[in-house]
Amino acid sequence: MPLTDVKIRQAKPGAAALKLTDGGGLYLEVRPNGSKLWRYRYRIAGKENVFALGAYPQVTLADARAERDVAREHVKAGRHPSHVRQTEKAQQLAENRNTFKAVAEEWINERLAARTEAYRRQARRVFEAEVYPRIGRLPMREITAAHVLDILTRMSKRGATAYALLVRQWISAVFRFGVATLRADADPAAALKGAIQRKPVNHSKPMAEADLAKFYRALADYKGHRVTVIALYLLPMLFTRTVELRCARWSEFDLDAALWEIPAERMKMRRKHLVPLPRQAVDLLRELRRITAGELLFPGLRHPDKPISATTLNRALEYLGMEGWHCHDFRATASTHLYESGRWRGEVIEMQLAHVERSSTRAAYNHAQYLEDRRAMLQHWGDYLWTFAPCPSPAAR
Repeated sequence: MPLTDVKIRQAKPGAAALKLTDGGGLYLEVRPNGSKLWRYRYRIAGKENVFALGAYPQVTLADARAERDVAREHVKAGRHPSHVRQTEKAQQLAENRNTFKAVAEEWINERLAARTEAYRRQARRVFEAEVYPRIGRLPMREITAAHVLDILTRMSKRGATAYALLVRQWISAVFRFGVATLRADADPAAALKGAIQRKPVNHSKPMAEADLAKFYRALADYKGHRVTVIALYLLPMLFTRTVELRCARWSEFDLDAALWEIPAERMKMRRKHLVPLPRQAVDLLRELRRITAGELLFPGLRHPDKPISATTLNRALEYLGMEGWHCHDFRATASTHLYESGRWRGEVIEMQLAHVERSSTRAAYNHAQYLEDRRAMLQHWGDYLWTFAPCPSPAAR
């Protein structure tokens, strides 16, 4: 006769173990110490075996019957339920070790090995701040799109939309790495493409002559740190990317040859870039060399081993009264004025902007071919800018 909860609760321990049969191989063993244990008796290859299902009341009668039914299916397939349980436990332990953080750190070390150290630090820093606190300890196969969406939404709500889009790409790359190494079944971040909308891009805008005149008048009167002033004179004249100038090292410059060679690892497109230096830039750099004696052209005041930040330069623009303008606008300014002058071929201007040439062979050839043209163009541009407000010497200040 099948068991009932009442019969199980009323069962009293005796001097020997008592077996209360439910049916289908399931029975309850009541031990002398009062514990009540579920057991499932079955046969495989003619041999009788017993499989432990847990203790009552933690495992209820209904639960025990459900576990018995699952175990019976294993037996029908010729599998011992205990062996299946051991396998599943081992798999779960392995899954627990394959957490998102463990796989992500491996992805950073292996798959990002070819990227710069700064890029790897950025990925790790963002993961530690935004991702690991929420899904870092979860096994890869337990993470859902909802987990990832929660991370992205939190970032977007506080205004970090651009970073949220980058984080989605990085999380997706980690899961693809997990799939390739058999530690994940799918990429839940792939389904979230488009879930967070990028805000309108604030494209660089060129300065008109009136804006340039205002900028140089204010810069000539600026009482800030001389290193910052020189950086703000050089940026529009050389129109490199801000980070390329901020992180420049003296070892990259040949002032006698009036040439700056930016190594490939510091360029956006990972290709060496040559910057001819107009006379005005060489004079500024010689002055700067007397101020900064270390490796960096523009060391930070608080941390001399690190370059000044982009915030430092953009904040200086605000102090100059150039609200709404940013350092990256100098590139658009040079490009626009040089194109509008009609004196310079487009490929020469684009080469100086370090824009991509699709053919690597042609790129290497043009890099050398256009150097003298670019040298003439940079000197023309330096002379043009100096008509607004020549940089005063330290003595004149």
